[in-house]
Amino acid sequence: MKKTVMLCLLALGSAEMAVADDLLGLYREALATDAKFAAAQAQYQATEQRVGQSRAALLPAITLSGNTASINRDSNTFNRQDYTSNSFSVNLTQPLLRWENKVAHDQSQVLVEQAAAERELARQDLVLRLAQAYFDVLLAQDALATIGAERAAIAEQLASARRGYDIGTANITDVRDAEARHDLVGAQQIVARNDLAAKREALRVIINREPGDLASLRAGVALGSPDPDDMEAWVKAATTDGLVVVAGQAALEIARLETRKAQAGHYPKVDLTASYAESRSATINTVGTDLDEYSVGVQVSVPLYSGGAVAARQRETQHLLRKAEADLDSARRSGALTARQAFLATHAGLAQATALGQALVSARTALASNQRGLELGVRANVDVLNAQQQVSTTERDLARSRYDTLMSLLRLKAAAGKLSDTDVTGLSALLN
Repeated sequence: MKKTVMLCLLALGSAEMAVADDLLGLYREALATDAKFAAAQAQYQATEQRVGQSRAALLPAITLSGNTASINRDSNTFNRQDYTSNSFSVNLTQPLLRWENKVAHDQSQVLVEQAAAERELARQDLVLRLAQAYFDVLLAQDALATIGAERAAIAEQLASARRGYDIGTANITDVRDAEARHDLVGAQQIVARNDLAAKREALRVIINREPGDLASLRAGVALGSPDPDDMEAWVKAATTDGLVVVAGQAALEIARLETRKAQAGHYPKVDLTASYAESRSATINTVGTDLDEYSVGVQVSVPLYSGGAVAARQRETQHLLRKAEADLDSARRSGALTARQAFLATHAGLAQATALGQALVSARTALASNQRGLELGVRANVDVLNAQQQVSTTERDLARSRYDTLMSLLRLKAAAGKLSDTDVTGLSALLN
């Protein structure tokens, strides 16, 4: 019985180890472990507190103060007196007219909107970085596997050439060609192993752990065109809904409010004040006297001259406003360019993947023909080696084009501000 239980546990453990990491699972991990996204999340949460801070400047402020003192006095009028003075007061100030405080509160709400856009931008950046790192690992794995298969095939050709040379059906040139190709592919294999290790390390930085076996892209999976398949529609979305543009629009509104806040430096300030104070033996003339005092009033202050600081601040905010306008225009142009480039790259990738798929069929057919020709004596060993290399090169190019096409589609959606968790789920569904 114990042996049966142990075997079941081992089987379950092996099954768990056999489960590959997929893109969706790693994305969920990265949301909690990626340092860049964590920084953006913390920045958003910190900016949210600006709203409460600015609101506080519009609400009443109440202070309580008190003191006690033991006093010893000696004068020619009152002689020597020893007494204790105690007092406390409660003061309330309610702003009635503080225009800069109202503008600051409005500004804080826009700051939260800007931080939300930047946090969402960081999430989209995480999707792009994770997907790129994930596909880089898959491409490195494909390259290493292709090189391994190529080396094994060349090893067979080398062994065949050596046998042919021993029995006199092949010349030494065939042997030397096969040896040279075998050594060259061996060197490429070393480079491919190092590249795979580097790509896995880049993925580890994002998920903060060593990645396991990754789910690969399904063979023959159909890559879809952008929806809608209209470049100008994507460009329009990028210039209006792109997160860089949204953040730029918030920055522009913040700059506008900053100019209004600077103008408020010339406005009067009006506060409602109320206080209650109680004191005992407050002075030498009131020893042993209790004093209660209530007051309610309105306090007005009008700025007259501050050395030119307010005017200089106004000019500064005007320049910053023009900068924000230029930054927003730059963001729109950059978003439009990114959308166009990603759209064209997606279509180019789709066409290239189709062409390379057909080229791979042709290359494999050519390899089979050359292998048959070698057996019949109408093809040389070098022809087979060249055909084998062409198959390997085409396989690597096809894999790269498929990954690049998927990345271009993700970048297109990110440029338009439409890259969501649903897209990660859909992309993960294309994996084994």
